[in-house]
Amino acid sequence: MFDEIDAKILMIIQHDARISNAEIARQVGMAPSAIFERIRKLEAQGVIESYETRLNPKALDLKLLAFVFVRTSEPTGAQAEAILADIPGVQEIHHVAGEDCLLLKVRVADTEALGQLLRERIHTIESVTSTRSTIVLQTVKETSELPI
Repeated sequence: MFDEIDAKILMIIQHDARISNAEIARQVGMAPSAIFERIRKLEAQGVIESYETRLNPKALDLKLLAFVFVRTSEPTGAQAEAILADIPGVQEIHHVAGEDCLLLKVRVADTEALGQLLRERIHTIESVTSTRSTIVLQTVKETSELPI
């Protein structure tokens, strides 16, 4: 799907999405126009999905990170997942194996906000039968970078 040069480009832009094509070209040893074409090809192939800005949650008063296991009355949790996806603060939703159906990554201001989110948003979903929450005390590593 991609070669060694593409892998180098992906590692560079994964670390800094704002880096210029000229700087990528300098690091890889190619012309900026060739880098531009390779990036466009990787986008067209779906290898590069999007470009994002990573915000500091603490600076936005979203100091509490929690993981919430959600059990539903339906085996896949499909009915609940669409509703959960629209809730502000729910950053990720994963189908998981085991007793629970879904695992959510949630960011909120504090424990009070987490309780409110659980009571007023998540537990009001008809198919949700129970939740279990784990509050993060300290984050040692958090990244969206993939090994290439």
